[in-house]
Amino acid sequence: MIVKVAAGIIIPFIGTALGSACVFFMKKELGRTVQRALTGFAAGVMTAASVWSLLIPSMEQSENLGKWSFVPAVAGFFLGILFLLLLDRIIPHLHMYADKAEGLKSKAKKTTMMVLAVTLHNIPEGMAVGVVYAGLLSESAEITAGGAFALALGIAIQNFPEGAIISMPLHAEGRPKSKAFFDGVVSGAVEPIGAALTVLFAGLFVPAMPYLLSFAAGAMIYVVVEELIPEMSAGEHSNIGVLMFSFGFALMMALDVALG
Repeated sequence: MIVKVAAGIIIPFIGTALGSACVFFMKKELGRTVQRALTGFAAGVMTAASVWSLLIPSMEQSENLGKWSFVPAVAGFFLGILFLLLLDRIIPHLHMYADKAEGLKSKAKKTTMMVLAVTLHNIPEGMAVGVVYAGLLSESAEITAGGAFALALGIAIQNFPEGAIISMPLHAEGRPKSKAFFDGVVSGAVEPIGAALTVLFAGLFVPAMPYLLSFAAGAMIYVVVEELIPEMSAGEHSNIGVLMFSFGFALMMALDVALG
């Protein structure tokens, strides 16, 4: 079981690293249409994962509360939103296509703040994988090995284009390919670290598992609404973002049902 958990934690990171490696094989920067499509896909995967892999299991584990079984899911969801809102206000970062940095004032370079933006994005993904595997280890949560793997695989799939989206624009900004690749990998390193810490601490609070699951869902939805949807809709003719959102959502939903 420990091996399965370790593999599940590292799989999303591998997706980011492979995507970041695209900077060595693709000569041109990703076009805006391609970037919108990939961002929409990532948003769809994260939204579906929040619902099927996190919120629904949260409510299923609270069935003993009867008609109030939604309370842990709602409470944890809003706590997750507030947590990411706090990080968004504190961590200096710069979103793609944005001219003004967010968070506390910093003299950090533009490339550094772009990496921090993706790192901020990856925090809830790591938490989501960690809390699901913590539930699997506890054996008290209604989470299957297949369901946990589906979440890890789904996030890894959407991390691949994310890695390319961070490394290739950095190279276009003048960053050497090796350093752009390294920055992309570093931005994804927070996921296995966050997942491992979540597994460690969540295992100590098994009764709070419904809250932890919905907390991770709220954090991911915050990223989707605050960052990904605006980016996939930027510019004219942004229907590609909506189509890829739908595809990502359907893929993650199918993975969770088929493997769970």
